[in-house]
Amino acid sequence: MDAQLKLKTNLDTNLLKLIAIISMAVDHVGTVFFPEYPVFRWIGRLAFPIFCYCMTVGLLYTRDLKKYLLRLAAFAVISQPFYVLAFHLHDWQTEWRNMNIFFTLFVSQLAMCGWIRRKWWLLIGCLALLMFLNFDYGANGLIMMLIFYLLRDRPAWGAALYVLFWLPALWGGDLADPRSLVIGGHAVNWTIFGVLPVLLIYLPTKSGLKIPKWFFYIFYPAHLFAIFAARLILQV
Repeated sequence: MDAQLKLKTNLDTNLLKLIAIISMAVDHVGTVFFPEYPVFRWIGRLAFPIFCYCMTVGLLYTRDLKKYLLRLAAFAVISQPFYVLAFHLHDWQTEWRNMNIFFTLFVSQLAMCGWIRRKWWLLIGCLALLMFLNFDYGANGLIMMLIFYLLRDRPAWGAALYVLFWLPALWGGDLADPRSLVIGGHAVNWTIFGVLPVLLIYLPTKSGLKIPKWFFYIFYPAHLFAIFAARLILQV
């Protein structure tokens, strides 16, 4: 990509990805084994926005975009049976069409390619897939990627728009939903915790952390398989 496309936000992506996969694992363990404790789900809201941001960094900095997209697609396919069995062990026959997060990230990245290269048919097609099929998080990933990309050289504006994106959750809660954050009798939608990564994304860090890229790809299906295996052993 041209130098003018470079980001002026946090490029310490190894640290960000590590935080994301830890919060994701906490979320998934809580979903399956401790559904009565919403704090697991709240922690998990950090993961997806960070993944979307790191995908935007990858889009702009990768040396080979085709290989990058092929990796995403390959691990989406590899992860799908583990995803279904981890979360729908007893009803996988009816839930197998729920797409895992790698599919969401892959299609969102394709849509971003359509935006950048002005291939509007690709953008519209991917947006339709995200909106009308069972993709985890739907089109929210694409919206966040657009924020990160379009305001890549204006981090203050990017952070402000990112926060605004999540604010409707303040009024979208349900007292009957155990995942909601209840404050003074008012229910805040649990997705509000997605606003928390704003500091990690827009304030540069320099951890110096070096982790092989394949670790992050392999971790996703591996941790899903571990949850599936644990459910079999514990008969949950």
